[in-house]
Amino acid sequence: MMPPPAKPNASADDMEDELIEELDEFDKTVMGRVRLARDYLAYTKLQPFYEERRAVVSKIPKFWPHVLENHGPMEMELQHRDDIVAMSYLTDLWIVRDAKEPRAFTAEFYFSENPYFSDSVLKKEFKYVPSPPEDAADVPSSEPGEDGISDAQLAFDWDTDIKPQAIKIKWKSDAKNLTKQHPRKNEDDDEEDVLDPGSFFNWFEHADDPKDLASTFEEDIFAHAIQYFLGKGPNQRGEDGSDEDDDDEDEDDEGSIDLEEPVKKKAKHSAT
Repeated sequence: MMPPPAKPNASADDMEDELIEELDEFDKTVMGRVRLARDYLAYTKLQPFYEERRAVVSKIPKFWPHVLENHGPMEMELQHRDDIVAMSYLTDLWIVRDAKEPRAFTAEFYFSENPYFSDSVLKKEFKYVPSPPEDAADVPSSEPGEDGISDAQLAFDWDTDIKPQAIKIKWKSDAKNLTKQHPRKNEDDDEEDVLDPGSFFNWFEHADDPKDLASTFEEDIFAHAIQYFLGKGPNQRGEDGSDEDDDDEDEDDEGSIDLEEPVKKKAKHSAT
């Protein structure tokens, strides 16, 4: 009786699985540390350039409103005319990074005097709150290694270690309270299932960030502000073939507004 045929590929498959696991572990640890060191160095090196940019663009009227107007995805976030008018008072956008974990940050929105709220700055903080492991013995070390990266930083997970914070905006009146005029609507009061985000300013007054605007502002809008102002941003409005001027003939459309004259002519059409 002939012996059963050998399975030459079995050991090869096992070896392939082991190699894949080894590569995956190498990428998570060794290469992960390299990427973190690179990113942390970039944060440090870019900061003085952002500060220099801040000084330059402060001399340009309506710089930040124009940046937001040229950002395609923000068109969906600023879906109400009241939001567009209120954001036309934006004078500065700044990112303040956490000293301990620079991937955590606070987005600061500075406003000039406006008819909506008395706050001069609205902040959205994405606070670093490391989630405790199930076993206390598994707590990663916070001591940095030779590359300046700690095991705790390597184990960082945005979804579990970042807690978005909420603030209370000081609205000047109920008629100007955009979060009341355009409230967020959830599916069966489920905070995680947003049917209609309502006013953009709900983002400040709700602790969650269901549409991940954190990365939109930090990685895209803030990082590429000049490109968006010049009409050359990576997510430029109208790049997909749509034209922001298509509806110009409709004067009551909720699209872009004349950012040069937002106060007297447009503010009176705000929340009723």
